[in-house]
Amino acid sequence: MEYTWFPPLVKCRSMAVSPLFSPLPATPDFTLPLRVGDLMRFSRRLLENSLPLCWVTGEISGLTRAASGHIYFTLKDERAQARCVLWRGKAALLACQPENGQKIEARVTATLYEARGDFQLNVENLRPAGQGALFERFLRLKARLEAEGLFETAAKRPFPRFPRHIALVTSLHAAALRDVLITLLRRAPHIQISVFPTPVQGEGAARKIAEALRAASESSCEAILLCRGGGSLEDVWAFNEEETVRAIRASRLPVISGVGHESDFTLADFAADLRAPTPTAAAEQIAPERAKLLHDLAQRAGRLARAWNGYSRQHEQRLDTLAARILSPARYLEQREKQLRALRRRLAQAVSPSLAARESALKFSALRLKTVWQEARERRARHLRVLEESLRQLNPEAVLGRGYAIARNHAGKIVRDAAALEKNDLLSLTLSKGAAQVTVVDANTPCAPRTKAARPRA
Repeated sequence: MEYTWFPPLVKCRSMAVSPLFSPLPATPDFTLPLRVGDLMRFSRRLLENSLPLCWVTGEISGLTRAASGHIYFTLKDERAQARCVLWRGKAALLACQPENGQKIEARVTATLYEARGDFQLNVENLRPAGQGALFERFLRLKARLEAEGLFETAAKRPFPRFPRHIALVTSLHAAALRDVLITLLRRAPHIQISVFPTPVQGEGAARKIAEALRAASESSCEAILLCRGGGSLEDVWAFNEEETVRAIRASRLPVISGVGHESDFTLADFAADLRAPTPTAAAEQIAPERAKLLHDLAQRAGRLARAWNGYSRQHEQRLDTLAARILSPARYLEQREKQLRALRRRLAQAVSPSLAARESALKFSALRLKTVWQEARERRARHLRVLEESLRQLNPEAVLGRGYAIARNHAGKIVRDAAALEKNDLLSLTLSKGAAQVTVVDANTPCAPRTKAARPRA
């Protein structure tokens, strides 16, 4: 039966109190002999209450992994050593597993293992030695650069939607280089890639990265992809250096950062115009997939062709209807000739018996009829020309030829009222020759005409 004291309260797993392990008072009577177990329990209580949770650094030795999942090892330095235990639940949450000979920093609580009277450290968490100081340096530098405005969202530069030339800043020996090149070749083989090689790890790497970024910024590229594979905080530290961050912000071109794994963050990620979780993801974000673009373009072209065919059929039907209402010139002349023959018969019946008078009247009637016919023919010809001109005006292609255009919205419907438009709407214009895509900058609706107020009667 185990008891744990939290003076002045006592908590135990069972309400039954064993006479062999009766709870000790907050301060035992040292004038009387103490049992060894009571002394160990009192010592453990003093130790746990006196030493707070703290970080301890040293080298791992004698590491064993129990079948239960607990890890036991000794943490030592040149002057002393301490037994440590890492319970199974804590071990499952570690980012890195401990190994013999590894120098670590462990977050521990000090206790006493009563059964053997051994001093023991219960490990809550651990990390490679030196990582804590490096992370604190990371936080201090991040706070200072953030105060200068180097990570402001408003300062982020937009990326080209369809880049044609990309600068790739990385090491020629990095595994990320192959992944990025394969991804770009698969998604956008038409994009030109210029590699600006630089060390991405080790002493002087930050200066080399900054020089490569400056060279890429001065090139003919349209965007910069800065990438490196994953690693420890020390491995990617070059991307946390102030020189690298300032080179990213000074770049003329937008920079996308693809450093490490999804859970890794560097100061280069905060300074870059876009952060990707991995180098491969960075390549996917900067290069639109060519096959998908071609598919979307084909769909848009199909919708445009169907819309134009429907519009053409509609106006062709209207033109046929108007053409059917127009009388053919040959038929019109035939009707006039029929009327002329009828007039001649009536004229022959109405002439006087006198042949000379009839001949004279006939000549006069013929002359008059000829004049009337010429005038009628000219009048009808003028009317026919007016009808032909009207017919040409109704032709949609003639309207477009005079400089007009047909505007359609994103749904393919014809826009007739400026009130239906909003700023930044995308319109498709059909011209006499070709088509164009435009964006609405402003939409003005016509004002209603003013009406004069009625004057009062006197």
